[in-house]
Parts: sequence; structure tokens; C-alpha cells
Amino acid sequence: MGFSLWTLLEASLLCLNAICILNEDRVLAKYGWSTVNREFEDMPTTKTQILSLMKSIRTVVKYPLIIFNLLIILVKSLTG
Repeated sequence: MGFSLWTLLEASLLCLNAICILNEDRVLAKYGWSTVNREFEDMPTTKTQILSLMKSIRTVVKYPLIIFNLLIILVKSLTG
């Protein structure tokens, strides 16, 4: 299996899926990465920036990700 644009697209889709289904309360809170009972500081740290990025990805990419997943499933089932 070679490295191509298609495999790069699939890998990025899998990473976006992983970010979108990651549960903050059950997974991230164990490691101190939850934003539930925390206010963001004035000086954002790398941790708070990553959490903010993950939250914005979940907000913006949720519905287009469903369409992309359906397209990938359709292409994979047609081409094998």
C-alpha cells in the first residue's frame, strides 16, 4: 500500500472522526483535559488551545463529516 492523496484523505477523515467522538467527561477528564468546570485563563496555555481547537472542530465539522463518511463508504463499497 503506497502513500497517495487518497490515503492521506482517509487518514485525515479518521482523525477528524476520532476528535468528534471523543467524550470529554469520560476520556479527557481522567487526564485533566476537561473543560467542564474550568474557566479559560487570560493567558491561554497549549493545553487550553488544544481543547479549544477540539471543541471548535466538533462544532464546525460535525455535519460535513457525516457526508464525507457516507461518500467514503460509498466509494469503498463500489471500488472494493
